[in-house]
Amino acid sequence: MKASTILFIFGGSGDLTNRKLIPALYNLFLDNYLPEKFIVVGVGRTSFASDEEYRNKLWEGVNEFSRRKDELSLQWQNFANYVSYHELDLLADDTYQKINDWINSKAEEWKVQPTVIFYMAVAPQLVPPIAKKLSEHKLCTDCAKTRMVFEKPFGNDWQSAHELNQVLSSMFDEEQIFRIDHYLGKETVQNILAFRFANALFEPIWSNNYIDHVQITVAETVGVEDRGGYYEQAGALRDMVQNHILQLLCMIAMEPPVSFDANEIRNKKVDVLRALRKIDPEEVHAYAVRGQYSGGWMKGKAVNGYRQEKNVSPQSPVETFAAVKFFVDNWRWENVPFYVRTGKYMHEKTTLITIHFKKAPHYSFPSEAADTWRPNQLTFSIQPQMDIRIRFQAKKPGPEMILTPVDMVFNYAEAYAGQEPEAYETLLEDVIEGNPTLFMRADQVEAAWKVITPILEAWQKRMPVDIPNYAPDSWGPEDAEALIAKDGRFWTTVPPITKE
Repeated sequence: MKASTILFIFGGSGDLTNRKLIPALYNLFLDNYLPEKFIVVGVGRTSFASDEEYRNKLWEGVNEFSRRKDELSLQWQNFANYVSYHELDLLADDTYQKINDWINSKAEEWKVQPTVIFYMAVAPQLVPPIAKKLSEHKLCTDCAKTRMVFEKPFGNDWQSAHELNQVLSSMFDEEQIFRIDHYLGKETVQNILAFRFANALFEPIWSNNYIDHVQITVAETVGVEDRGGYYEQAGALRDMVQNHILQLLCMIAMEPPVSFDANEIRNKKVDVLRALRKIDPEEVHAYAVRGQYSGGWMKGKAVNGYRQEKNVSPQSPVETFAAVKFFVDNWRWENVPFYVRTGKYMHEKTTLITIHFKKAPHYSFPSEAADTWRPNQLTFSIQPQMDIRIRFQAKKPGPEMILTPVDMVFNYAEAYAGQEPEAYETLLEDVIEGNPTLFMRADQVEAAWKVITPILEAWQKRMPVDIPNYAPDSWGPEDAEALIAKDGRFWTTVPPITKE
């Protein structure tokens, strides 16, 4: 039986709560994954006339953003009874006295000390003062019963991330701190570990002996929308590469764990980050490319360039596209390049990890058999479709020995009944259970920042002269194509699909 739980959402009236947290919690409720004794307390500065008005606002978010439209109203009222809202100033001392009183009241009512979770769905600058208030009022002294969840961005560079970690570690134990990266909650991302380590077919060939290179693409078909102010301080490198993409790279490159203990898994990921080749700031141009979208047309609709977006400087040098070539300098991956790219207003919305194997010798086949020869390829499609594809050579029907690439596809939707859980559902359940496996540890965060620091510093010193440099509905700037083409390779843009 799951422990009785109180979840405080600081920023309870915000967009994250409306779009992600409450829809995820409601789905967990429908699937009977929440504790029997469980309440959600939204805390914020927005005024609501009553809890009922707050719940109605949340219901609108569930209707719009939940994955299960057909069964939403089944138990909403039952779930809503567990949800309340309080208009409070998160920087005021009496707020935390009231929180303490509520916890004690529930403990007395339930006759058990509940697990208490503080979810920081607030602006990053509010996190340190809120954490200090929680510490001063001794609301997190029981390490086994209290947890804090932090959204990205966790720092803006290595120095700020290090300072934030120091502040938190001076007041709380690492086991209480859950730094969330929603990409790690996606089913296909988690399946990478199962695919690699539960199948004897693949791990023996998972090295530079057989793998030519690896590609990771995280492409979006939207611009910065209403996040111009945030994006001016972040950019694609900070927003996507430092966290999501480097975590995907770690899943592909990590060594086999001896167990699925949370710290064992995270230790292996840190080893990868520490093994990533440090790029000399003077050579960044040979390893990294940046881009910014111009105005143009996106799927038949006229769109603004980045510099014309709200809260963006008309002369902004901030990148909305980044591509980097990494190397993992260890025995397994020596000289195997990892090409990663991410961008806004790209031609397709997709997240792909593609393992390109070395060419197999084809001397024994007649020359005409090899006209369409392609190296073996393994693709993890994480979104929007969720599948794993293996490309191999097969003979075409007919009297001649003609080879052609074909795909073997594992599709989640076809293999499993029901819908896959959203990433936040998985991660919130792990927080409730106290399982930190899919969450970033302090040393992971700092190691990831160290990886991209030389690129950040080089880009800050050298203002780009050719930005904006790619049109909406494209695959990014020409320099990104050149980055990989100079090595005799090309980007994989979509999963290979074989049609009969």
